[in-house]
Amino acid sequence: MLVHPEFSPIAFAIGPVAVRWYGLMYLLAFLFAWGLGRWRISHGKTSLTHRDLDDLLFYSVLGVVIGGRLGYVFFYKASYYLAHPLEIFEVWQGGMSFHGGLLGVLFVMAVFARSRGKRFLEIGDFVAPLVPLGLAAGRMGNFINGELWGRATTVSWGMIFPQAGDNIPRHPSQLYEFGAEGLLLFLLVWGFASKSRPIGQISAVFLMGYGVARFLVEYTREPDNFLGLLAAGFTMGQWLSIPMVVIGAIMFYLSRRSPHAVV
Repeated sequence: MLVHPEFSPIAFAIGPVAVRWYGLMYLLAFLFAWGLGRWRISHGKTSLTHRDLDDLLFYSVLGVVIGGRLGYVFFYKASYYLAHPLEIFEVWQGGMSFHGGLLGVLFVMAVFARSRGKRFLEIGDFVAPLVPLGLAAGRMGNFINGELWGRATTVSWGMIFPQAGDNIPRHPSQLYEFGAEGLLLFLLVWGFASKSRPIGQISAVFLMGYGVARFLVEYTREPDNFLGLLAAGFTMGQWLSIPMVVIGAIMFYLSRRSPHAVV
């Protein structure tokens, strides 16, 4: 049986300033996106420029942070934050939502596309392959922090998380998400984007791929104790992922009629 090593959440300190692993994972995520984006631009995979990429990533950081926080507030603990509104700004206490961050980035993409005279889905097809490795970095941050642990299990690789306050072996669901939502999704979307595709198809594959991966891994992840299981025995993460799969499937079907293809 494995035991989580209880890493210190602080990677290193410079004087009174402590740099946390989770913050480094966010930085790594955007570095991945920047590097992969520059590669796609340099290899003629988009009409965007390097300056477009820099501007898009700058505003996407705001979209991820603001959208991720508001998504957590409204999707997961709306009643609590309604009673304690000032705590919405206490982001250092934790509480971010991928689906909220996604909505924040979609808003940024829409504004960016309009300001640059680009199609929204063209921006989406450029951004989609850049995201999964960043998701992998975020899930590794979850694992290092010993948070968002899995459900109880009897599998041989079950891991005891002292942070859970019990001695129960659990699925290391953060690592499952690291593999499924991160590495496998990256291979899927990056490989799919390596060839010319109708506008919107790359975005559609990302939505469907993430939605399916998150939905399945949620069966091994411990539900939030303040929510538990919701209708049909699904978690909040599963309910938020279902629309991604549906929208992605519709987009993929409709995109087949589009004569416009990315390079």
